[in-house]
Amino acid sequence: MTDVNGLSIAILGGTGDQGKGLARRFALAGHPVLIGSRSAQRAQEAADSIGSGATGDENAAVAARADIVIVAVPYEGHKALLESLRDVLAGKIVVDCVNPLGFDKQGAYALPVEEGSAAQQAAAVLPGSRVVAAFHHVSAVLLMDPAVDKVDLDVLVLGDDREATDLVRALAEAIPGVRGVYGGRLRNAYQIEALTANIISINRRYKAHAGLRITDI
Repeated sequence: MTDVNGLSIAILGGTGDQGKGLARRFALAGHPVLIGSRSAQRAQEAADSIGSGATGDENAAVAARADIVIVAVPYEGHKALLESLRDVLAGKIVVDCVNPLGFDKQGAYALPVEEGSAAQQAAAVLPGSRVVAAFHHVSAVLLMDPAVDKVDLDVLVLGDDREATDLVRALAEAIPGVRGVYGGRLRNAYQIEALTANIISINRRYKAHAGLRITDI
């Protein structure tokens, strides 16, 4: 497995539940973690709540300093944020975990994306970056729970760059209990993002924090 020790990780939108949860687990695993937000103050407050050496700043500042950048912003602001950071993110591995979802009285449902998926939208906006899709189905509740030592799930990793997907698979496995599994090319990211709506429905029905496990590998 690829060596990811010491790699710094910026999380854009790191003040949200999923971003903060990932930040916490990576910081506990010994990675330098930089939490990004539109507000440097909010980012630093989130970093202080996590501890383990995490720091916070505006999105552009943390993106510039990090080795790997994880995008965990709400879908509504996804494209505009990445467009504003195109030059800063050039040459970097950008991990997109955004799920384009809508919600109504019947629950969660997948939204159409012109480019096919949020990850493909990121790749279109960031032609100079190495875009990988991953971390879509990780429960923020479990990531933040100090009583949960191991997170029992597989992270599906998709992308067109073998070296980048191998690195993100290894990064996923820095979280105890997690296995990184290659899930196909970036063009297959739509159904991975959309599946989040099904998992939300499962969690609501069974009052659980469900994840995925892939068998026979």
